[in-house]
Amino acid sequence: MTDKQPSAPARAKTRHSSGVTHVNEPHHDNFTVVGNHLAQHSELSLVAIGLALHIQSLPKGTPIGIKVLAAKFPEGEIRIAAALRELEEHGYLARPRERLQSGQVTTRTISYNRPRAVVAAAAPATPKPEAVPKAPAPSGKGKATELLAGLRAHDSRLLLTERDVIRLAPAVSEWLERGVPPTAVVRTLTTGLPQDPIKHPAAFLQHRLTAQLPPRLPAAPPRPALYRPSPLQTCDGCERAFRAPHPGRCRDCRTCAEAA
Repeated sequence: MTDKQPSAPARAKTRHSSGVTHVNEPHHDNFTVVGNHLAQHSELSLVAIGLALHIQSLPKGTPIGIKVLAAKFPEGEIRIAAALRELEEHGYLARPRERLQSGQVTTRTISYNRPRAVVAAAAPATPKPEAVPKAPAPSGKGKATELLAGLRAHDSRLLLTERDVIRLAPAVSEWLERGVPPTAVVRTLTTGLPQDPIKHPAAFLQHRLTAQLPPRLPAAPPRPALYRPSPLQTCDGCERAFRAPHPGRCRDCRTCAEAA
């Protein structure tokens, strides 16, 4: 009878993965904190992500012009200029143009560690002051009825019933819509009244409103189209401001490139 050999211990199963393995050491100085919204941005190119990381790591006041960046990295001015435009479009960079006291236009660069759209969405909404309710403006028909009802103050013979006021209101509204001031309408209806008693004031006013109706004002001539200059752009070569319909290079930089 043979002795039973003890079974060998089972080997630990190892899992092989092709994914990344992190070896993280803590940083105590000389480091920059970057959000995953930038590091893992799905719409930015890797050049733009790397350039944003570099810009955020620089001290305040460090020049980051296109020529300065091209002298540091191998991408070249064209790729760096395109990456800067990507960062502008996604809210990580702003390059506002400012006019100096000398009259020269310069470009100021602002770097955002969070996109401006995300910051605006996270900010609490500012409560709007309660609007003071305004009294509703009287409509054209309301003005017409008020005008007709007030004619008796000019001459008691122009006393109208409520039914007559409602019936004549559209005719007065037509005068008002043609640009005649209410005072001119009242003057037309109350000037040169006959000396005899007015037996039917509504019919009398109806006749004047119809017979003396002025023509409509002619249409105003169209305004000439205003000339709008092209927007200011930042030159991809020298970063000076120039006017052009699309981003690119200024005339001097284009001339130098053609000569080269």
